[in-house]
Amino acid sequence: MIFKRDLTAVLKRFSKFPAVVLLGPRQSGKTTLVKETFKKHVYVTLEDPEILRYILEDPKGFLREYENEHGIIFDEFQHAPALLSYIQIEADEKDRPGYFVLTGSQNFLMNAAITQSLAGRAGILHLMPLSIHELEHNDHLPEFFDNLIIKGGYPRIHAKNFLPEELFPSYIRTYVERDVRQLINVENLITFQKFMMLCAGRVGQELNINDIATNCGINRKTADNWISILQASYIIFLLKPYFNNFNKRITKTPKLYFYDTGLVCSLLGIRSTEELYKSHFRGALFENLIIADFYKQFYNLGLEPSLYYWRDQNGRIEIDCLIDKGTVLFPVEIKSGETILNDFFKSIQTWLEITGTAPENGYIVYGGQSRQTRSVGTIIGWKAAGSFITKLEKK
Repeated sequence: MIFKRDLTAVLKRFSKFPAVVLLGPRQSGKTTLVKETFKKHVYVTLEDPEILRYILEDPKGFLREYENEHGIIFDEFQHAPALLSYIQIEADEKDRPGYFVLTGSQNFLMNAAITQSLAGRAGILHLMPLSIHELEHNDHLPEFFDNLIIKGGYPRIHAKNFLPEELFPSYIRTYVERDVRQLINVENLITFQKFMMLCAGRVGQELNINDIATNCGINRKTADNWISILQASYIIFLLKPYFNNFNKRITKTPKLYFYDTGLVCSLLGIRSTEELYKSHFRGALFENLIIADFYKQFYNLGLEPSLYYWRDQNGRIEIDCLIDKGTVLFPVEIKSGETILNDFFKSIQTWLEITGTAPENGYIVYGGQSRQTRSVGTIIGWKAAGSFITKLEKK
């Protein structure tokens, strides 16, 4: 099954650049999307050893042999970043918008190479696992959010009806054994997997790198490096705190989240909705689901996420997510409960008092389906949150 992706229209729009770069985690659907969008382009995967050898030994000859009137797709081009210099020459000499389409799954290596060789010549986009809206649009969104948290958004688990316990252990093993070894010299892969599990156990929490390092038996420098690896390969992201203090002492430590909740559940050993419902991680995983989806919505619009959180230093006041639109901040509280309670509004109410924010700019995303407008903000269900950023950008 081929899923309709929200990024398609933006991907076509970005083809005005000589090169279009699509980055994202493995198995997020990058190859399928570019093949469907650029059907007449020649497809080349740099994971083919013979093709890769040809490119590394004779890049000019390779580009000349594969020249055509439509274009070339280079899949997983992080294996041959030196090719970008030759693509730059081609882009400068010939006016061919959208001729080169490149996909990659290692962010920092690609960004460094692109900045050096294709600055101003490449449009860069990100494709994440399926969003709430994409699942709904393709008739694959479950009725209850617990099911979605367990399955996550990787297309294969929905298209092939994999069980989470079938897909994710293999995904983790492949990721660690292939991608991590390409990025760093990890002598003990078991230790790195333990590191990932420790990160999963701190989902939605402020990042305490010393605590993770100590529990993993590694030093602080190694832990910092491994966090960077997980970010660069689109496993985790760090939600930064908003620094405007509003006359309050605030925390300056980022919070840790995963791009896919199914992967987190696998690392935590949560294999069913029954186990999830009893787990003390359920609230944090619901928060992760919504914030990760906000990231996906920004990326699907071709925008960089402008998301933060806010907490005073004593931890008494916290806003789960702040959406920064330049002149307006939209505070969003996230609650997994399916029944609307007065307790949901405490942080939003305090935020309004501290900042003078208009009540219509405050939102609460909860585990139910109703939409209500209250004096302190608007309540929306988790499914409606799947188009929240898109609608906000149109305001």
